[in-house]
Amino acid sequence: MAANNLLGISWVDSGWVPILNPGNVLDYFSERSNPFYDRTCNNEVVKMQRLTLEHLNQMVGVEYILLHAQEPILYIIRKQQRQSQTQVIPLADYYIIAGVVYQAPDLGTVISSRALSAVHGIQSAFDEAMSYCRYHPSKGYWWHFKDHEEREKAKPKSKKKEEPSSLFQRHRVDTLLLDLRSKFPPTFYQPKPGEKPIPVEVKKEPEPPTETVKQEEREPATKSSAPAPPSKPPPEKRARLQ
Repeated sequence: MAANNLLGISWVDSGWVPILNPGNVLDYFSERSNPFYDRTCNNEVVKMQRLTLEHLNQMVGVEYILLHAQEPILYIIRKQQRQSQTQVIPLADYYIIAGVVYQAPDLGTVISSRALSAVHGIQSAFDEAMSYCRYHPSKGYWWHFKDHEEREKAKPKSKKKEEPSSLFQRHRVDTLLLDLRSKFPPTFYQPKPGEKPIPVEVKKEPEPPTETVKQEEREPATKSSAPAPPSKPPPEKRARLQ
């Protein structure tokens, strides 16, 4: 459990970051506040006895070595179990990036994490697919997507394209409008937008004098009183001879 917990944490001492180099990176790693450092290792024994790191090859037990260095930003430190001068067993690797120490995960942890992520994604996909599945005894199974309905509702309704009017229709409408204008002339007109409308003077047609109207009425009356042509008399009745 401790190793698993160490995979999710990091450690840094900002006072060491500007002066880090391959010669003092192991001293930086052996700080007491570093949770990745084992106090019972051979490095601590060599440090207390003020010996060089070359004496680690002659000892048996847990030790830390600088495995790789890429100045000034990357350093890799390995924790290993030394059994002899030529035989060691790697235990863990740690990488230092810009002064921040992390524990590198082992191969089993990487595979387990990737498999768990893949299984979680597949399970989430199946759960979501099952939420859209519907069943009815008369219809059977079908898919019901809520997003599809929302998209259909959100889509703007397409307006029907209006067909252009024909020449006959335009001419007919103009004729009707002119007829209405002549029958009901406007009483106001507005010279410019925003201005007050001005009343229109409507010219009334002069009424014909009453005498002429009376004469026109008399003329058809006289014409109707003219004598009709004489009609033929009925034939005379003659007595029959016996």
